[in-house]
Amino acid sequence: MWTIYLKELLELVRDRRTFFFTVFIPVFAIPLIFAGFGLLSSSMFKRASQADMAYAIFGQQYAPQLAARFAQEKGFHEVKLAGPEQIREAIADDRIKFALVIPAGLDERLAAQQQGVIQLHYNSAATVDLTRKRVQSVLGSENRELREHVLSALGLSKHQLSFALDPITLEDHSTADKRQQMGALIGGMLPYVLLMVCLMAAMYPAIDTGAGEKERGTLETLLLAPVSRTAVVLAKFLMLFTVGLTSALLMVASVAALITFVGPLIGGDLVQMMRAIGLLDLAMVALMLVPIAAIFAAILLAISVYAKSYKEAAGLISPLIVVTILPTLVALLPGVELNWKWALVPLTNVALAMKELVKGTMDYRMFSVILVSTTITAGLLLALCRWWFSREQVLFRN
Repeated sequence: MWTIYLKELLELVRDRRTFFFTVFIPVFAIPLIFAGFGLLSSSMFKRASQADMAYAIFGQQYAPQLAARFAQEKGFHEVKLAGPEQIREAIADDRIKFALVIPAGLDERLAAQQQGVIQLHYNSAATVDLTRKRVQSVLGSENRELREHVLSALGLSKHQLSFALDPITLEDHSTADKRQQMGALIGGMLPYVLLMVCLMAAMYPAIDTGAGEKERGTLETLLLAPVSRTAVVLAKFLMLFTVGLTSALLMVASVAALITFVGPLIGGDLVQMMRAIGLLDLAMVALMLVPIAAIFAAILLAISVYAKSYKEAAGLISPLIVVTILPTLVALLPGVELNWKWALVPLTNVALAMKELVKGTMDYRMFSVILVSTTITAGLLLALCRWWFSREQVLFRN
């Protein structure tokens, strides 16, 4: 068995294309992509929120105070248009970002303490609507000043004025520390990344060790060797298990190194949170990856052995990505928390546990339940794979 196992690993190392997709992309490329995306998105959000925004305003004589507020606001500059009929064309040509149309008599309505309406024209087909948010911020300041002016005319004291504006306010006292707050976000993505790396790293070697051997005609030679089919299955399974687990563990190490060196550029809180994660938590994350790697190895091997060709194997294995994504996304849904029920659900239990470990709120009593249930699942899938490998109609499909 060990001879076949070493042979499979040696063939993997010799195949540069498979080795590249197995090791380089999951371990090095994906962390760099995530880090680059984090830096880019942070920079672009900051730039967009502070960018100079061109606008047009019509009817400013009906609300001179509001028009003056926009003119003095940092990051806004007015562009003159001939008339409101040019608004759509100007926004389409990116000459302006938005336009305000103030109706006649607005100042009189406000003086009579009646609500006024201002038209905001802008392109709302954006994933993140910063235009309306920035306009609403300026308008909110104007509204508050108008309320204070009206209420001050009633002769209210400072405390009475505060009560009239906001009778009840909230004073936040979060029981979550910085690690829990950031861990809720990062911990939700960590299992998704690690499980995907574990699956993708073993995907190409799995296709090659099953369907690839069928195409090369070496599977028959291997079956004629004086070893049991159980040994053949275990050897191939251990090779896929080794590749998947090693890639996931290297991914953890590369992400930790990346956050240590690149983290200060993104934010110091991220580095402090990662340093708060203890060695015990990291060891538990690594330990939970062991049965996950075994689950993926057994499934991938069974599919690859069933496929008649390399192409068919790739087509059959691709849906596994969706199967992997869904249980990890369940862990991000509101109301889904780690408990004794979810601790028995494969993949979802590991995703929830990893999130709790990163947050620092893990109930360690559930760890053994998660580990045992996931290990039993992996053992059942390996037994199914062994039974699948013993069927001639599977090994030699036409």
